[in-house]
Amino acid sequence: MDDTEIEREAPGELVPYGRRSYFRPDPLPPARDLELTREFYELLADATFWLGKLSGISLELDFPPVLYTSLLRKEAMESAEIEGADVDYNALYRLETRQLDETVDNERDSDTKDTQEVLNYEQAVEDGLDTLDNGESLSVELFHGLHETLLTGVPDDRVDTDTIGRYKTTPNHLGDFFPPVPNEIDGLMDALVTYYRTGGSYHTLVDIALFHYQFETIHPYGDGNGRLGRLLITLQLYDRGLLERPNLYLSEYFNRNKEAYVDRMGAVRARGDWEDWLSFFIRGVARQAEESVERTLALDDLRRRYQAEYGGVQYSKNRLACRLFEQPYLTIQSAANSLDVERSTASRAIDTLVDEGLLEEVTGNQRNKEYRAREIFEILERPPQTY
Repeated sequence: MDDTEIEREAPGELVPYGRRSYFRPDPLPPARDLELTREFYELLADATFWLGKLSGISLELDFPPVLYTSLLRKEAMESAEIEGADVDYNALYRLETRQLDETVDNERDSDTKDTQEVLNYEQAVEDGLDTLDNGESLSVELFHGLHETLLTGVPDDRVDTDTIGRYKTTPNHLGDFFPPVPNEIDGLMDALVTYYRTGGSYHTLVDIALFHYQFETIHPYGDGNGRLGRLLITLQLYDRGLLERPNLYLSEYFNRNKEAYVDRMGAVRARGDWEDWLSFFIRGVARQAEESVERTLALDDLRRRYQAEYGGVQYSKNRLACRLFEQPYLTIQSAANSLDVERSTASRAIDTLVDEGLLEEVTGNQRNKEYRAREIFEILERPPQTY
């Protein structure tokens, strides 16, 4: 970014630094009044409605573990994919299932390493929620802790910094964008946290959108800014009472609109085009909240059908069918452990559920076979239906 790339309306300034100039954003709120139209407020009402709907069904449903974990996991997977990772549900559930099956070699292979970024994201969300539940607020100390969780144990070729759990100590670049240099970060981040803690200046969703833009523009860490910034959206929605569970996977919307995501934030930096960024962000919240509602209800409908068809008689196959919403990926041994039966009994139960279409074998092996709940994963893996 050079002097020809920002206009007078830009919410910041270019500061000379060697042969280049970095962009130092003005503190929030925006200096000018936002021009929010009737159409924007209709979009905002739509987002608020669907967040309320999502929170409502989160409280009403007898939420089985697969619903809670898998939707959080979907956010973690989409966020990692934005950063270039390539991880699917099979890899994540396979790792957990192998840890329950003592007959499988659990050495850390490349597949396990590829999942670490997603598992870290899940853990960081849980840590953040625990912090908020304990009455603490978002803080720099929390950001550092979450950053450390996100990047610890991730393969070296996926981490581009030596400063894990603390702000960057050397300048970094985001494509052609040169964000603030290290000696600017403390002041900018303190101002951002203060803006959030004092309640902001606009509707909560608008302030969260402003916060996300500002955080990504400050780019305070050597790496992991995108992952942490997206995670903080979830924590802010939860902290402000707009989300009962971390089951809004907004990264899916960003991932499928990556070019627009980058362009909209760039347009704010270059010419102060706040309105297009806010509309893009709020539209994403609305569509992803609706998407999460639809996916959650589909999973719950499937769970109810399994309960109706298999919940009456306590045969091993019936018990296993109903437990798929607790353990949707399994081996013969993990099923035997779960049901407290012999391997031969578990094997017969699995074979029956394969024949009935509930399970599918995913390895193609003759030995050490692994199975997943076909219909559950079809719902989890289907593309967005709301946009």
